[in-house]
Amino acid sequence: MRLLRTFLLLVCLSLLSPALAVAQSPEGSLARAAEALRSDPVYVDPDAERALTSEDAQRLRDQIRSANAGPIRVAILPERAKDEAGGDASAAAREIAEAVGEPGTYAVIVGSSFRAGETGNLPASQLASEALQAKRSDGTAAVLSDFVNRVGEARRGGSSPGGRDPGGGGGGSGLFLLVLLAIPAVLFGLSRRRRRRQEREDLAEVKEFARDDLVALGDDIRALDLDVEMPSASPEAKQHYGRSVECYQAADEAWDAARRVEDMERVSSLLEEGRYEMTAAKAALAGDPIPEHRVPCFFDPRHGPSTTDAEWAPPGGSPREVPVCAADAQRIADGYEPDARQVAVGGQSMPYWNAGSAYGPWAGGFFGGGLLPGLFVGSMLGGAMFGGWGHDAYASEPGGEGFDGGDFGGGDFGGGDFGGGGDF
Repeated sequence: MRLLRTFLLLVCLSLLSPALAVAQSPEGSLARAAEALRSDPVYVDPDAERALTSEDAQRLRDQIRSANAGPIRVAILPERAKDEAGGDASAAAREIAEAVGEPGTYAVIVGSSFRAGETGNLPASQLASEALQAKRSDGTAAVLSDFVNRVGEARRGGSSPGGRDPGGGGGGSGLFLLVLLAIPAVLFGLSRRRRRRQEREDLAEVKEFARDDLVALGDDIRALDLDVEMPSASPEAKQHYGRSVECYQAADEAWDAARRVEDMERVSSLLEEGRYEMTAAKAALAGDPIPEHRVPCFFDPRHGPSTTDAEWAPPGGSPREVPVCAADAQRIADGYEPDARQVAVGGQSMPYWNAGSAYGPWAGGFFGGGLLPGLFVGSMLGGAMFGGWGHDAYASEPGGEGFDGGDFGGGDFGGGDFGGGGDF
């Protein structure tokens, strides 16, 4: 028996070590919140815009302890805490949960954003959205109280993921239970490492793809240089050309600084502006009217600003209007396929909109959240361009990206916003 206990203890320690090695705490407000939540179910940053009173915080603690809803942890943080997670409230909530490293339900308010996540199968993000919709006008305390009630009701209606077995046992069974509890931590740690590795690979792939856009704009700018330097070039042409060069340089710097695929939105947004300014410079040099600033050609942003909307249907899909350049509009009118931007995925070439959600921020910088046709919402681009958590521009939508498979049992980490500008 002593040998068995020793063996189980060694197994437990070996399982815990890699998980502890990867679960690093964030810094600043997020670190303080994570540290506090290890011993207190409610943490309120004194600088939080939606801070609870001490009485409300205590009532919430009492409610959590009496709700029989399993572990629930609540953190209320100031808006600036988002900066520690790249400006993303959902990422801030996720970092807190990962730093705490304990199973259960997490509810995090950052500024005016409410996010909730769950280590098991409980639909925490849906419950957060429902609580927010039901009690938004009653204030922060009412929303959180309603959320805890909903978690308790949902938990009583099914299993209790993240809960612990209160039953007793001998020394051997206790060590065995410790091993069982360590396994989810190991899986969590390994999943987190796998997710980060995938994120690095995605970033490298999208950066290489976007490099072609930078090179194309740079080549076009250089080709126009001599014309702009001619004495006959108008001041208007030179002005547009100068702005195009500035956008190109800023995009190049943003490309170098990109550390996440979400950062590529800034790159493509600058490229879109730079290509329009170059198109405007060409028009001014030719004495033509400056074209309307439309979104780029949907099929390939390198084609420049779209000139019209054309009806088009993907294979097996229904027709809809998309913004297109003149050349692609003519191809479609003649019954040919448009000149679509291709991406190599798994050794196969496919249109960029089929390449996966990693390309969503890149596409979003060119087209914005509401300008692409509904065909691509939440399917071909995995929802990353519309809603989700990829960037602050989409943070106001309820729900969003879930934990990468296995991080917290596949549960979502979403919610909604209390309202713009810090008001309910």
